[in-house]
Amino acid sequence: MMPETDHAALETDQTAAEPGWLERGRAWVETHETRLWWLHSVWALAFGVGVMWLGSRNYTWLRGAMAYVVVIWATSLALPRVSKHPRLSPRARRLALTALNYFNRGFYQQLLFFVLPIYYASATRDSVNLVFPAVVAVSAVLASLDVVYDQHLSVRRGVMAVFFAFNLFVCVNVALPVVWGVSNAHAMRLSAVLALVGFATLRYPARALGRWGVLGGLTASALLLGAVLEWGRRVIPPAPLQVATGDFGREIDRRDPTIVGRFDEVPADWRGRVYVLTAVLAPLGLEDRLRHRWLVDGVTEHATPYYTVAGGREQGFRLWSYYTFKQPRPGARIVVDVETESGQLVGRTSVRVAGAPAGISTPSAPVPPK
Repeated sequence: MMPETDHAALETDQTAAEPGWLERGRAWVETHETRLWWLHSVWALAFGVGVMWLGSRNYTWLRGAMAYVVVIWATSLALPRVSKHPRLSPRARRLALTALNYFNRGFYQQLLFFVLPIYYASATRDSVNLVFPAVVAVSAVLASLDVVYDQHLSVRRGVMAVFFAFNLFVCVNVALPVVWGVSNAHAMRLSAVLALVGFATLRYPARALGRWGVLGGLTASALLLGAVLEWGRRVIPPAPLQVATGDFGREIDRRDPTIVGRFDEVPADWRGRVYVLTAVLAPLGLEDRLRHRWLVDGVTEHATPYYTVAGGREQGFRLWSYYTFKQPRPGARIVVDVETESGQLVGRTSVRVAGAPAGISTPSAPVPPK
């Protein structure tokens, strides 16, 4: 028979060996950590949809966007130092990095999901500049996927530098016209300069920025970025500018610009002027220079001078022009592009020429001899 004192000691040992609720909870979280982060990513994406709804209705939140950018920049610079800090234990470093990444992801999500509908509204549906909002959407989704961001983006210095530089360009490029009334041409160039600075500071340690090899690489990157902006700027929508409406007609009332005799399609036997009136939406305080480019079946026929457009009008700034047709081809498609002075496409409107009326034959291809 076991002595009573030994039995009591055995119970005490078993009780001490059993983990408490806190230890059991921690073990469960560690076991299911990846699944929990994926569930959080789903919530983040749902939250992003709400932010998109806000961004499509109110631009004023962009005033705080620059503060978000500064916080992301500062914390991203701190990440390498925290990960190698000698006075922090491995567990403390892991917790600190997790916390920094969590806040950075949240800021990225809010910024990118907010500006996404602004870029989308400025993009033209049948144009190449619809690609840019798609890339912004991919960036926003990547920032919402906790596992992808923590295990692939934040741990690779070069990848993180490119990711930050692109998103810095995206946010500043739309904030400058909205908050400070900077034209799209200047905003795009200023955003590119800031993006290059952001890339350099996150990609290289401060002591390495003075090395000739690094300076040469940054100079080449600057030249490449400048070339991309000059020749590829039509890919970037001129946010927040957008064409609200576009109408064609036989005349225009110049006192209060409105179309008179609206064309659903241009008559096939029409000879003379065809007018177009476009309403361009822009926030209060923004001024830019725009023009109309007339195209018939994809061929430029006429381009107007640039006119200064002032934002803030509820119905949009009404920009009109005309082109004189001598004999429009039946079935031809007349397109008018609204362009900024920097060559970005604001929007597009079009109308068809009707088929040939009775008694008028249309040119046809010659029949080859048999």
